[in-house]
Amino acid sequence: MSKKAPSKIRESRTNVFADLGLADAEELHAKSGLVFRISEMIKKRRLTQARAAELLGIDQPKVSHLLRGQLDGFSTDRLFRFLNALGCDIEITVKPKSRSAKRAEVRVLAA
Repeated sequence: MSKKAPSKIRESRTNVFADLGLADAEELHAKSGLVFRISEMIKKRRLTQARAAELLGIDQPKVSHLLRGQLDGFSTDRLFRFLNALGCDIEITVKPKSRSAKRAEVRVLAA
């Protein structure tokens, strides 16, 4: 029986996609935040995937893909429309990065 090399544990930055070295890390991070809010709204309203699909104007398998984090085919604009369909307002604020931040970022916040 061979021994496995110990896994290196490294503290994550705020964007796991950047930690993984993905080229579109900022976009994926923003989309995942939007999908998290969509998932919260579906749970809060106690919607089935089929009912959520009706409200979002997509089929149930696409709702399933979305809720499992499969983001291909879902633009941020489309995710905004889904949130609107679920009764959420979208507010976009553009501001200078904080002085302590190394670089500017995209974040999804909920009120």
